[in-house]
Amino acid sequence: MKKIINKIFILVAFLSFGCAEDYLDTLPTDAVSEGLVFTTTQNARTALNGIHRIMFIRWDSQGQPGEGGVMIARDVLGDDLVMTTQGNGWFVSYSRWLNHVNENGGDVRFVWRFYYAIIGNANMIIANIDNAEGPQSDKDEIKGQALAYRAWAHWNLVQLFGQRFEVGGANTQLGVPIVLEPITEGGPRNTVAEVYAQVNTDIDAAIALLETNRTAKSHININVARGIKARVAMTQGIYPLAAQQARLAREGYPLMSQTQILEGFNNLDNPEWIWGSRQQDDQQTFFASFFAYLSVNFSSTNIRSNPKAINSLLYDQISDTDSRKRLWDPNAANATLRDPFIDEVTLSNFSKRNYMNRKFVAQANASSVGDVPYMRAAEMYLIEAEALARDGQVGAAQDVLFEFASARDSEYTKSTNIGQALIDEIMIQRRVELWGEGFRFYDLKRLNLPLDRTGANHVSTVINGKFEEPAGTNNWQFKIPISELNANEFIVQNPD
Repeated sequence: MKKIINKIFILVAFLSFGCAEDYLDTLPTDAVSEGLVFTTTQNARTALNGIHRIMFIRWDSQGQPGEGGVMIARDVLGDDLVMTTQGNGWFVSYSRWLNHVNENGGDVRFVWRFYYAIIGNANMIIANIDNAEGPQSDKDEIKGQALAYRAWAHWNLVQLFGQRFEVGGANTQLGVPIVLEPITEGGPRNTVAEVYAQVNTDIDAAIALLETNRTAKSHININVARGIKARVAMTQGIYPLAAQQARLAREGYPLMSQTQILEGFNNLDNPEWIWGSRQQDDQQTFFASFFAYLSVNFSSTNIRSNPKAINSLLYDQISDTDSRKRLWDPNAANATLRDPFIDEVTLSNFSKRNYMNRKFVAQANASSVGDVPYMRAAEMYLIEAEALARDGQVGAAQDVLFEFASARDSEYTKSTNIGQALIDEIMIQRRVELWGEGFRFYDLKRLNLPLDRTGANHVSTVINGKFEEPAGTNNWQFKIPISELNANEFIVQNPD
């Protein structure tokens, strides 16, 4: 962690780089001093903007576009996002369950550094903002956002590198180091219980400080903080709290129309987007972009040769009257049956694979620009419905599910399912709705479910025969990068 949590916010806030290595390992002599950054709340807000930018900039390689890169990895590790060919290799090793358990790999190093960089930057803000000159309301907002970021980053780290949270258990299993100060030395791993306790402390403090108002949806307001709280509560199995926070998080964010469903999932102005990264036209990241790997139309080698598809068994469970049915094309390989949703002239030299993605659309063939979705109202509806169902509040769960599903499918009738059948129905809705947005690995892990890709359209040669992984094995934990093991004498590796 030494190189991760050093005072890198100074450089992120004031300089722009194509590769994160430039500012993580070098402190230039002209860097702005910590004292100058926190003289005023205006300067402190510039430092906060540095965190917003960390979320989507390129890191060590083009396959590491901040949170968008981790989102892709989390879905590729699951069963619902299908790699149709090996293409030019990006994310293939993830799909084979190899990258995340390689301590020498650049990808585990990236994931570890990415989240701890956010924590390190947040810690600098939290430690200094109270002494900055400026309105108290500005201090509260800046501090609240930093606390929310710190909670969110620790929560992602413990889910990836730690063992799963066991509902009702002591959770003394190893998690990740908790970092609450702007230090440069790494410490030992805290338990999973300790990490979750700190996450909840931070997110509660953030909720107390934040309001609904904000400058942009790339910033964190109280709705985002409540959405994070809802996610954490679901992972911990605190279902009444999860339902309550999810309902509060989506207030003021109506579900998109059925027409907007087909507009490409690339626009932060969509009414149901609660949180995401806005990418400006003049901040083109080319191949280091979420849309350079998941869109249908950006003319990258990866997309032209390896269009991403939905699990065919999951697709077959979508009602024919559901507007989301057209987000994937089951007949893409057959020109006579192909859905002409995307201009075929534009995609004339692209590979066509059945069940391929039409959900994510980049700005243009030559532009991978697109806003990245981190939290939508749809997710909050689904958290609320699932939490209510798991808490035994059947009628309330059916009502929330109907409100959500009828907005996607005008012919949807209110569910009469109860018990596990109701939960299963909600989970199918969740898998369809959140496809490609980075949730599947987390869902499998929190529910202690196995990976099962059998019987669908996964290609054995692409995933190297990796169709199954039993629940609860050591492979559900990312390996801690060797660079951290070498730099931190207190840290221990996850078992093989």
